[in-house]
Order: sequence, then C-alpha cells, then structure tokens
Amino acid sequence: MIKIKKGAQSSSLSPSEGERAGVRGWRDSGTGVSPVSSCLTKVTCERDARAITAEHLEGSRYGLPLTLIPSPLPKGRGRPALTPFPTALPACLTFLAACVLALTLSGCRTVQPAATLRDDWIDSRTGHRVVRLSQLPGESESFYFHQNAYAPGGDTMVFENSQPGATNRLYTIELATRRIEPLTDREVRQGFVAHGSRNIYYQRSNELCVTHLDTKATRVVATLPKGWQVSTVNANETLIAGTFVEGGRKIETSGRPKSEWFSKIYESKQPQQLFTVEIATGKTNSFHRHEGWMGHIQFSPTDATLLMFCHEGPWHLVDRIWQIRTDGSALRLMHARTMPMEIAGHEFWSWDGKTAWFDLQTPKGQKFWLAGVEVATGKTTRYEIERNQWSVHFNQSRDQKYFAGDGGGTNMVAKATDGKWIWLFTPQADGTLRGERLADMSKHDYLLEPNVNFTPDGKWIVFRGNFDGSPQVYAVEVSKAKGGQK
Repeated sequence: MIKIKKGAQSSSLSPSEGERAGVRGWRDSGTGVSPVSSCLTKVTCERDARAITAEHLEGSRYGLPLTLIPSPLPKGRGRPALTPFPTALPACLTFLAACVLALTLSGCRTVQPAATLRDDWIDSRTGHRVVRLSQLPGESESFYFHQNAYAPGGDTMVFENSQPGATNRLYTIELATRRIEPLTDREVRQGFVAHGSRNIYYQRSNELCVTHLDTKATRVVATLPKGWQVSTVNANETLIAGTFVEGGRKIETSGRPKSEWFSKIYESKQPQQLFTVEIATGKTNSFHRHEGWMGHIQFSPTDATLLMFCHEGPWHLVDRIWQIRTDGSALRLMHARTMPMEIAGHEFWSWDGKTAWFDLQTPKGQKFWLAGVEVATGKTTRYEIERNQWSVHFNQSRDQKYFAGDGGGTNMVAKATDGKWIWLFTPQADGTLRGERLADMSKHDYLLEPNVNFTPDGKWIVFRGNFDGSPQVYAVEVSKAKGGQK
C-alpha cells in the first residue's frame, strides 16, 4: 500500500537513486531497451534514472565525435549536465553516442526531472487549487473522458500508471485521503468502472476481466478472439460492448503519431462489427456490421440496451454520431451535417441518459458550439463557444449544472491564441455559457489530451497534464481557493 497525505507537498514514497538526483530517464518505446549500456556507467537511461535530451548533443551539430560526460550536479539544481566533449572515442562509446543521437532525433520522448513535479498549489493566474493525484513513480493517466473511473458514491477513482517493468497498471485512489493502492497487474487496457457496483472491467491481452475495487477479487469473464476490443458496460451490468475488424491488413498504430494512421484506417474501409459479451456467461453476440471504422462505443448510463457509437474518420467526411439497440434495431443518426466542412464529434452522454452532447463546428474552425440532441424528441440545444474556449473534449457534471472543457493548443482546429486552459462552463438563462478559467495549461503539450471529467460530487475536475514534465493525473478545484500560493 502506498499512502499519501492529503495536501502533502511530498509523498512517503522512497525515490529511486535517479529521482534523488532529480532526473528521470527513458527506454526506447519500440524495443523497451535502454539506449545507453553500462559503458556509460554514470549516465543510466533507466526510466527512474537519467534523461538524455537533444540539448546534451550539441557537439553533434558540428560533425564532431561526441562523448557524453556527466558534470557534477550544481547545488540547488535538479538535473546533472551532460557535457558534449569532442574527442576520439572508443568504438563502444562512439556506437552508443550515435544510438542516443539517433533515438533522440527520431522522436524519443524524454521525461522532465521528477523534482519539478508539484503536488499541491494555487494557480497564480486563476486562484484555483490544483493537486496532483498520481503521486507515484513513473507516468500516470486518467481515463478517457467518457469512460467512468469512479465507484458508486464517488469515494474511489481508478487511474493508470506505468513504471519500468510494470506498464499499464491500474491503481485506485481514495479521494478523501488520497491513499493509493495497486489494483491490477501490468499490461491491462480499456478500463471502465460499472455504474452500479464496485467492479472494474478491462482487458488483459485477449482476456476480458473484472476486478472488485475493494477486495481485488478477479475473474475472467471471457476470452475474446484476437483483435476484439471492449470499451463499455451497460447500466444494469449485464453486457459489455466493443468492436472488431473482420479482417484484412492491419494498420499499425502503436507508438506512431495519429497523423500517420488516422486517414489510412478511414480510407481502408475495413468492415467492422459491434458485439456484446454477456457478463454472466461470457457469451458473445455480433449485432451490427459497418463497411468502415467504428469507435467511441458508449452505453447509455440509464438504458441497458441503448448504445452510442461513431463512424470514425476525418470529421468533415463522416456523419459521425449514431445510436443503436443491442439487438441491432433502431439504428439512428443523431446529427446530420448541413453544410460543407461542418464537423461534429467527441460525443458523450448526459448523466441522466436523455441527451447526447458533442463538439459542433459550422463550419470547421469557424463557428464553435457545444451541442446536444435529446434522445426522446430529437430536440437540439446549442451553446456557442468562443474560439479561445474551444476544447478537445467537453464533459458534464453529474448534477448537469456545469460543463468542463480542456482547452486546446495553437496548432489545433480552433487555432486559438489563448486556449490552453481547463475551463468551467455554466449555462445561463439566456441560453449562453459563462466560461471561467480554472487551471493554466500554457506549458502543457496537447499531444497528451487532458480528457477532463468531474468528480461525482462536482467539486473537482480531473485531467491529464504534462506541464511539469511527465504525464500525471491532476485535479483542479471548482471553487476558488482562499489564501495565497501553496
């Protein structure tokens, strides 16, 4: 068990030798191999040791042989300098230095010093309190924005953490005390908590598993065929739903930027099917086939047989948002495009199951809306969003009084000049939204999408952030804090 006191500035975790030095390193994401071997005994590239970045390879710009020499750690500084020293190298070091340079320039992600990770502070630009929930070694992420991560009652949240030798492991955090406990073994994916019980469902390779959040009791619900992926549990916890590709050439996505594979998958038009798994028996049933890419599978939080999904692909080319019954009936398009380059997406359910909400742009990059369609009547609601308030994802509080947004970078669809914020939106009587900035995301790299969600009590907004270096899970308090900088 790992215990962390509420509001503490540092955890009781014992830092690794590398963390005591104030730095953290990396392994090659494709091979899992540390690119520098014991030939450089003082420059260890383990994930909890030292990071080597392009700034340390300055000498290579001039075509000079390069030796990486650890400089003494200056007092009060968090990272030892690695000084480029042009010289003749032994063959081992020449090869290793070349490997480091190649890996760095090919996009190897580096992680900032662990010493820079803040635990609890008042945002100086907004006056709201921000806390780091994932006070663990390694990298952590909260769940995707529409996946439920909370136990009934809202006392416990689940998140994902990766450390050397233990990647993609689920942990629980008791929100009142911030006590953290490991929940699963390594290499799990697609976690989602049931709405009515303290069970979490996830995949471990081809096994669909369920684990109780408190007892940790685990069983295999079903062994699925290779390539079948689940992503949602229904309201009465009788069915799990997911999708699979029927066949054809697999398009590789792992470890590659979205820009390389997104359009390729869409253009391939590989047939996919929706399927369910009976939780009691493990029996599977395919109930809808589409000549193309399907994603964002989400059960209604209140209707056990109603599923929302999307036709994936470039948003301006697809009518994206659909609903269907689990017997294959009542297939329905929730929003049809009305003009060239109109886009709609990143859909999510209201907590009462009555409305499908989504990001709407008419046309793309010009006019921005948070839009909703009532399931029963088809009635549409639109809240206009300012360019700087546009967000990669929106979400709603469980009492449905507020929305949240996670902002966006300058290179994203809105091309916002001041859009890197965590936002709170309050619907007004005149049909508009009042936006309030809660957390400064100016140093966040939006290649990691923040994926905002409200805690069940509505008092905090949870999100992913890398503004202090490595990906971590944070929460910003909805109410403005009293007092000064923490």
